[in-house]
Amino acid sequence: MIQPRCISIIGSTGSVGRSTLSVVRESAGLLAIGGLAAHSNWELLLEQVLEFRPSHAGLVDEDAARQLRDALPRDRTCEVHAGPGALETIASLPAVETAVCAALGAAGIPPVVAAIRAGKTIGLANKEVLVAGGSFITALAREHSATIIPIDSEHSAILQCLRGERASEVRSLVLTASGGPFRQLPADRLAQVTRAEALKHPNWVMGEKITIDSASLMNKGLEVIEAHWLFGLGYDRIRVIVHPQSIVHSMVEFCDGSVIAQLGIADMRIPIQFAVSHPDRWPIEYLPRLDLLAIGSLTFEEPDLDRFRCLALAFQCGKMGGTFPAVLNAANEIAVDRFLQERLRFVDIPSVIEGVLERHEGHPAVDLESVLTADGWARREAQRIAEHVGPGAR
Repeated sequence: MIQPRCISIIGSTGSVGRSTLSVVRESAGLLAIGGLAAHSNWELLLEQVLEFRPSHAGLVDEDAARQLRDALPRDRTCEVHAGPGALETIASLPAVETAVCAALGAAGIPPVVAAIRAGKTIGLANKEVLVAGGSFITALAREHSATIIPIDSEHSAILQCLRGERASEVRSLVLTASGGPFRQLPADRLAQVTRAEALKHPNWVMGEKITIDSASLMNKGLEVIEAHWLFGLGYDRIRVIVHPQSIVHSMVEFCDGSVIAQLGIADMRIPIQFAVSHPDRWPIEYLPRLDLLAIGSLTFEEPDLDRFRCLALAFQCGKMGGTFPAVLNAANEIAVDRFLQERLRFVDIPSVIEGVLERHEGHPAVDLESVLTADGWARREAQRIAEHVGPGAR
């Protein structure tokens, strides 16, 4: 009998976490859950614990953890961990082979560090981890022989295109972007777009924050920085092109002019399963197959960096290095949150980020402390600047 691969999920109540559990549910016993962790949604975590029967569960919010303990049936053996360290505990459980890290924002960095130090394989769905701490995270992974498998569809595509290829033969990486809901919207209309409009992604069903990032193209900018650390190429060898159909998930150009692309339907369960089954490739029978005849045509275009300034800012911060990407990410999180609260206009998001970057002196991102310090400073500065911008200005 084949022993199931034991995984933990950090951020199990979020969009990627729920999709990962769907993969486990359909895995025919090839996967088992060792631990689940979330921030405060104890009701949904309770449902997940009852279905998947992990030995450990964790909640950052201690009151929520207490409620989870009280709600668990007496015959259900599940140790509940509480507080900020709960995510790290679940990420580094001895029985776990792969830790799927899908916690939002900078909160995802400590559990990834814990998983690396425990020598786990990391299924990385939190791009901010490498955006903010790419230098020390990748060095730490090498030190502990930990493998990082990206779950973003674009980086998963690149990893698949590189299987069996020599890194020295790669000329460039091409990340594709859908262009989001405002790809064809006149520039003078961007100041009037609503929260509801920005959350209507044309192709993907995702969480609110990443959906807004897709609308501003910041998501693609963060992916550029992440690709730099995952695959070791300079920013002059990473391109972004807009591909509205979201069928070609990314491409790799080689030194001889050959281009290898990975295509597939827009469903996160495909890259998630690739990450948790790696280095194997397991069959998927519960999703529709890609039908190119039904699609008919695939189109590509250059991104408009004047209209979507967030992508340009990400390239700029990636090249500057140090703590600039961490500051970019933190300022963006604050700006997006205020937009979702309807206290900031969509066009104000890059303005807030630029204001924070102009005030940042930059420091080497050598360890977790330096990254989190820059992150905290940027959040406070972004809050201060945002108070004077947009409809919520005072």
